Amino acid sequence: MSRKKVTVVGGGFVGSTLAQRIVDFELADVVLTDILEGPPQGKALDMMQAAKITGTSAYIRGVSTANNDYSLTAGSDVVVITAGFPRKPGMSRDDLLKANYEVVKSVVEQIVKYSPDCIIIVVTNPLDAMTQAAWKVSGFPKQRVLGMAGVLDAARMSAFVAMEYGVSVENVQSFVLGGHGDEMVPIPRYTTIAGIPLPELLPKEKIDAIVERTRKGGAEIVNLLKMGSAYYAPSAAAMAMVEAILQDKKKILPCAAYLEGEYGIHGLFVGVLVKLGAKGAEEIIQLKLLPEEHAALQKSAASVRELVTVLGI
Repeated sequence: MSRKKVTVVGGGFVGSTLAQRIVDFELADVVLTDILEGPPQGKALDMMQAAKITGTSAYIRGVSTANNDYSLTAGSDVVVITAGFPRKPGMSRDDLLKANYEVVKSVVEQIVKYSPDCIIIVVTNPLDAMTQAAWKVSGFPKQRVLGMAGVLDAARMSAFVAMEYGVSVENVQSFVLGGHGDEMVPIPRYTTIAGIPLPELLPKEKIDAIVERTRKGGAEIVNLLKMGSAYYAPSAAAMAMVEAILQDKKKILPCAAYLEGEYGIHGLFVGVLVKLGAKGAEEIIQLKLLPEEHAALQKSAASVRELVTVLGI
């Protein structure tokens, strides 16, 4: 049986770390692409030389797409798009909108040409709008285009809960809905420590602080790094989605998915709980929300719709 194939578009910190995780865990063979000539080939060669030590037989190849040649990505099962302009201190995700739309559009046009049956996972920011753009440009069914946001946001919340309560993060299960940005909707009521609802274990002021820190999680790291943005957790989140798809896990993960009436939202990619399997988004799980939670989700969706409207998609 031939191994699965994953293309990672964008050889920056997120893309190359994701490629390394996929190879190290032997999930698939990987093609790492970048518009630059040299860096993707060099990083791939470095990973291949590490394979003997890490004990993986997965193969990785680096490819420059400076001439827009994606032929070596042909036949990919999953394509993860990390390419785009990075966010810098003081820059909002919205500032990236039009520049990254052009990046995503050109990438997707080539991906569709060479891997017409693939599932696309978008990591490029602003995440929800870029996922909508990828879906629109690809012409794929909605199940085969997803955005990586909720897995990362929930992981950040879980980390903050574990740090605050002094417990293993393995005991924490967090849920975050909505767009990937300041209007995201962490749900403390559905967040648990060893199955115990968070409000039973922490006072409201501590929970509110965790919610706010989760919303600003990406910006906090950008401000600390001074140059660049987070990549360890984002790459791990993307890998969790890739693994669920390639291994047909039917795993419920928070992802940006296309809604057609769920939660009263129509025609928009927004973060919700999704059953991920070999067909992509196989089911959208709807939580029963309190009126204030529902209102917060509608507000988050409205922020996403503003970006989509600006792009005319």
